[in-house]
Amino acid sequence: MQQDRQWPESHSEETDVLPSMSPQPGANADPNATKRTDYLGGPEEPTRQFTPTGDQVAGPGESYPTQPVPPPAAGGPSGPTGPTGPVGPGHGSGENPGGHEPAGRRWRKPALVAAAVFGLFFLLYAADLLVTSGDVPRGTTVAGVDVGGMSPSRAEDRLRDEIEPRLSEPVAYTAGETQGRLDPKQAGLRLDWDATLDQAGDQPLNPFTRISSFFTTRELGVVTDAEPNQFDNAMKAVSKEVDRKPVEGGITFEGTTPTPVEPQPGQKLDTEGAKHTILTHWAGEERLTLPVASTPVTVTAEEVQVALNDVAKPAVSAPVTVKGEGTDGTLEPAEIAAGLSFEAKDGALVPTIDQKKIVEGVEPDLAETEEERRDAEVVFEGGEPSVQPSQDGYQINWDKTLEPLVDVLKTEDPGGRELVAEYEDEPAEVTTEQVEQLGINEVIAEYTTGGFAPDSGVNIRVVAEEVDGTIVKPGETFSLNQHTGPRGKPEGYVEAGIIKNGQPGTAVGGGISQFATTLFNASYFAGMKDAGHQEHSYYISRYPEGREATVFQNPDGSSVIDLKFTNDGDTGVAIQTIWTPNDITVKLWGTKRYDVESKTSDRTDIKEPGEVKGPEENCSPSGGTPGFTVTNTRILKDPDTGQVVRREPETTEYKQKPKVVCPGDD
Repeated sequence: MQQDRQWPESHSEETDVLPSMSPQPGANADPNATKRTDYLGGPEEPTRQFTPTGDQVAGPGESYPTQPVPPPAAGGPSGPTGPTGPVGPGHGSGENPGGHEPAGRRWRKPALVAAAVFGLFFLLYAADLLVTSGDVPRGTTVAGVDVGGMSPSRAEDRLRDEIEPRLSEPVAYTAGETQGRLDPKQAGLRLDWDATLDQAGDQPLNPFTRISSFFTTRELGVVTDAEPNQFDNAMKAVSKEVDRKPVEGGITFEGTTPTPVEPQPGQKLDTEGAKHTILTHWAGEERLTLPVASTPVTVTAEEVQVALNDVAKPAVSAPVTVKGEGTDGTLEPAEIAAGLSFEAKDGALVPTIDQKKIVEGVEPDLAETEEERRDAEVVFEGGEPSVQPSQDGYQINWDKTLEPLVDVLKTEDPGGRELVAEYEDEPAEVTTEQVEQLGINEVIAEYTTGGFAPDSGVNIRVVAEEVDGTIVKPGETFSLNQHTGPRGKPEGYVEAGIIKNGQPGTAVGGGISQFATTLFNASYFAGMKDAGHQEHSYYISRYPEGREATVFQNPDGSSVIDLKFTNDGDTGVAIQTIWTPNDITVKLWGTKRYDVESKTSDRTDIKEPGEVKGPEENCSPSGGTPGFTVTNTRILKDPDTGQVVRREPETTEYKQKPKVVCPGDD
C-alpha cells in the first residue's frame, strides 16, 4: 500500500532562499506541475511520491509527509532515478527524512515509564497511609523520646517509662552567666500526658511531608499544668539568682596604690521567655537555656584607664600642702587615698572628694589657727541655772578651701600641689544677751518617776544627759527624737526591757519611754502646748492613767512615735534633768504663766484580760491587766487671780493585756 509522504517543513533545505526556476524537459516531466518562481512569493515546488520499504510502511492512521522536489543540478537534466532529478541522500532511500522520529513514537516510552513510577508511588503512598493510620506522625520526639510511628497508647507508655522518672529530679538551667537548679515539685509543675500527645497531631496527608519524615525529626515539648502561685514564686526565686546589676568600672585604693575595677555588664531574666522554656522543656534531659537581657555599663574599660592615669596615680604621688594663717597642714598620700573616690557619670569616671575624710586628715595641723564658736547656754550648778557666755568663731571654710583640690591632685609637680586655707567669721547663733533676756529664772514645773531596772537606768541616764540644759525659745517646738537622733549602741545605749504586743521583750534603748513620760508630765504642768504624744497601748501601773507617753524609732534613727511640745509663751524654757540609780527628775525653768491642775475620770468600758499559753522555752509568766477607757482633763489657771484660763480634756483607751501562763504552771 503506497501513501504520499511529505518532508517536514522544518527540513533544512527549506530555510534557504531559492532562485526562480522551471523544471527541465524530460520523459518524467509533469506538464501540469506548478512552477516555483520565488521562495518568498512564487509558486510552490512540486512534490513527489515514493514507495516505502520494510519498516517504513505507514501504520494505520499515519501518512508520509509530502517531500518537496529538490532543484536540479545547475545546467543538468533531471536525475535518472527521480521524477525530476536524482534522489539525494535521505530522499526516497527508505530512511526517516532528516533522521527525526515521529512525534508520537518519540514520547511514548518515557510516558509509559513515568506512568509506571507514579503508579508505584501511589501504591506505596496508599499503603503507608493505611499502615500508619492513627499512629503518631513519623519522626516525632517528645522531650528527646522517639514516639514516631507508635500508636497513642504505646507512645504514652513509652513516654511514661522514659520521662516519668525525670519529673521529680531538679531541672538544671543556664541563664547568661548563672547556673542553677529548679525543684519542679516546689514550682508546682505537673505534666499533662494526654495534651502532650495530642499536640503531635494526625498523620500528614502531604506526600512530600511523609517522605521527609523518614529523614527528619520533629521535637515537641511537653504540655505542663503548673500551679500559678507556686510557679510565680519559683520564677521570682530564679530571677533573684539570675538578675545582676551592672558593675560600673571604677578605681579603688589598696593603701596608696590605685587599682582599676573592670566594668561588668549586668543581666536580667526574660521572665516570660523563661516561663515558656521551662513549661515546654523541663521534662527533658538537657540543661535548659533561659533567655536573659544584658544590662550595659556606662563606663568603658578605656575610660577607667583614663581616670587611672590622669587622676588616680598622680593624686597619691606626693603630699598636698594646705597653707594656713601662721602654720601649714599636710595631706599625706594615704589621707588623699582615703578621701578620693570615683563615680560613673555621663560615660566617664568622675573624681569625688569626701570632704569629711580630707578635713580629718589635715584639720589637726591647722586647729591652732581657728577659734571655735560656742553658743550661750544655761548650765545648772548647785541646782541653780546660770548662763555660760557665747563665743564667736573664726573657722576655715572647707568648701572654698577644697574647691580646687581635684585639679591640684592631677599634677605631679611638687610646687603645684598646694592649697590656701580660706577663713571666715562664725558668730554665735545664741548670744549671752539673748539667753539672759529669756527670763529663765524659776522652776515652772517638775516631775519624778522611779522604779526602773538597772539596764533601763543606763539608757535613761544617757538620754537625760543629752537633754539636760536644752533651751526652748519662745515659739519653738521641742522634739525628743529629733534632739537625740539615733539611740543605738554607738551612742551609748544598751539592751533593756520593752513591752511589745503586750508581752515583755528587749531592745537597744529600752526604758526611754519612762524618760518620755517624765518629760511629758513636766511640760504638762508647765503649761506647754502639746505638739504630739502617744500613750502606751497597755496601761503601766507606775504611770498616771491617761497622762503618760511612749517613743519609738526605726533602727536607722528615723522617728516613728515622738514626744513634742511647743513653748507658746513669751519667755524661754530651759530643761534640767536629774538622774539617780533609783529615779529620774525633769525640771523646767522659765517664767511661770499658769497654775495647772489635773483631774482624771473613773475607768469606763472595762475589759477583763484573757489568758494565753506562753512558749515552751524561755517563757516568762505575767499577770494580765484589764483594758479600760479614761479621760484626763488639764485645767490651766491664772497664777495671780486663780481664774480658769481653759480646760483641755483628753480621752485614752487602753487595751487589755492577757495573762501569760507558762507550760507546767497549769
